[in-house]
Amino acid sequence: MVTTAEGLDGWRGRAVPPVPPAPSGPSGLGVGRAPARPAAPARVLPADAAGRRLHALDGLRFLAALGVVLYHFAGRTLEVWGADTAELFPGLSGVTVYFRVAPELFFVVSGFAILWTAWGRSVPQVVASRLARVYPTYWAALALTVLLLAVLWPEGKAPSAGDVAVNATLLQSLVGVAHVDSVYWTLWAELRFYLLVVVFVAVGITRRRVLAVAALWPLAAVLATKASAGVLPELLVGRFAPFFAGGMLLFLVFRDGHAPLPWLLLAGNVGLALWTSLPVLARGVVEHTSHRPNHALLALSVVACFGVVALAALSPLRRLRWARLATLGALTYPLYLVHQLWGRWVIASLRDVFPAPLTLAVAITLAVALAVVIHAGVEQRASGPARRSLERALVRLRAAVRERVARWSVRWSAQRSVQRSARWSARRSAPQEGRPPTGPGGSDPSRIPAQKPGLRSGSSSTVEPTPPGW
Repeated sequence: MVTTAEGLDGWRGRAVPPVPPAPSGPSGLGVGRAPARPAAPARVLPADAAGRRLHALDGLRFLAALGVVLYHFAGRTLEVWGADTAELFPGLSGVTVYFRVAPELFFVVSGFAILWTAWGRSVPQVVASRLARVYPTYWAALALTVLLLAVLWPEGKAPSAGDVAVNATLLQSLVGVAHVDSVYWTLWAELRFYLLVVVFVAVGITRRRVLAVAALWPLAAVLATKASAGVLPELLVGRFAPFFAGGMLLFLVFRDGHAPLPWLLLAGNVGLALWTSLPVLARGVVEHTSHRPNHALLALSVVACFGVVALAALSPLRRLRWARLATLGALTYPLYLVHQLWGRWVIASLRDVFPAPLTLAVAITLAVALAVVIHAGVEQRASGPARRSLERALVRLRAAVRERVARWSVRWSAQRSVQRSARWSARRSAPQEGRPPTGPGGSDPSRIPAQKPGLRSGSSSTVEPTPPGW
């Protein structure tokens, strides 16, 4: 869910450079061959989107984050309210339960946006961009949450120092440590997707490979999840893979235009998403709210995760230009990270002072205000320098690794050459089957020149061998 609020300064339209033809003539490898076919023209993003942000997508991300906030404050059953949210918000509560699919919407947006920013970039650039976007904001939100639980609201169950340290790595799900804030679960899904994208960048991103990945990866992830195949579901991002892949396919349509195959694969991923996620989402609504979801509406909500991204990127909405939407989009990530526990603290503190609707409004306002503080104080100040520093460090590391590998390869080749020479020499000097052992200098004793009769042993003179026939 990180891309829901990363800002994504790299969302710029970039032409994909054509592959140059093979060189011919004395200096090239194409000597004596037929002339290479002309390179295909570069694919360029739509003219109205090239070089610009998709402001409609920024607005969609903020609305999705707001949907998460409303679901957590007005849809879920919370002890801090002291009453059932269905009674406090009789009209709103029943609607917000369908906002439970908002994280899945974030994953579709992430598939679209991360493929856009990764295409044509190097591994150091992609890794530095993701780390610089994720961690500074996350650490700031984690610090604010720990401050709340340790100082302002001890009743909120303050975490141990060890749990905080592990949470700071964002690997708590990997080692089985509880989240300081339960909303962090989406970041683990995002990190695994980023890892797959980095591997994809290292191999090389092409249209054909995107289509292959979007066809095979979600199917493998879903089947592994259904079969409980050890760590494989974790590596393949489990039931969330169809959402990420769907976003990637939508970007492919946005980039290259409409074609039957991407849409067919998108329909397949929507089907996989419904198959794997609908039971989980329905069970979550029943367990965490006092509502019984309408399965048709819940299924429509899952399909809408893909549909609204398609509308934002492929319809005339992509021409929408409003800078305030970019600002709202930038607030999405910090708002998602800080809203839950700070909002609960506000609700617990004000529920007996103000009416429920006013308390809800104050909780949302505080969450947005904290998001503004984190964005202005951390994201805008730290993300850019962190990205540049990380990229330089990763480029140096890559150069050092390549140099070390090159030296090892040369040394290994030299050792192999020496070993082959030694084996060859040993094979030549060893007696061969069916032949007598060799004499001095490797000669056959039967071919050593004979001495003249009567010469004593040790004489320095020898007789030339008698030519055949003499």
